[in-house]
Amino acid sequence: MKRRKARELALAFLYQMEIRDELNKFSEDVINSFLKEQCIEDEEIADFTRLLIKGTIKNLPVIDEKISGYSINWSIKRMPYIDRNIMRLAIYEMLFVETIPELVSINEAIELAKKYSTKESSKFVNGILHRIKEEYARKIKTAPVEEDGKR
Repeated sequence: MKRRKARELALAFLYQMEIRDELNKFSEDVINSFLKEQCIEDEEIADFTRLLIKGTIKNLPVIDEKISGYSINWSIKRMPYIDRNIMRLAIYEMLFVETIPELVSINEAIELAKKYSTKESSKFVNGILHRIKEEYARKIKTAPVEEDGKR
């Protein structure tokens, strides 16, 4: 439940920053101020929220390229703010947070879409994220194995 709360907070932060066209102006102070406004005292929730926000924004070009590449006939700018930020969080987790299984990230994104967007959005989000997961799985399977046994 703590991670779900952190995902909801990260989504709210990204959504607000994008609406204000300030995604590139975030800082640790802005994040801390946001968490304080939300009355978040649990450090585990705060830390995971920070990780999600900073990681997603830092990797935004790669993440948005993935969304654009898999959203047939939909430019990323045409997507609702909430939907693209749900996908951004999930893709960040899938590609950059090794401790979270891809299916967990996808399921959490679907739940966020059901809660904060439309019924159709959860299907759209699910479709794009599953395609990205399949590509990611193929790349891992085809990556050469190094001498230490890692890919």
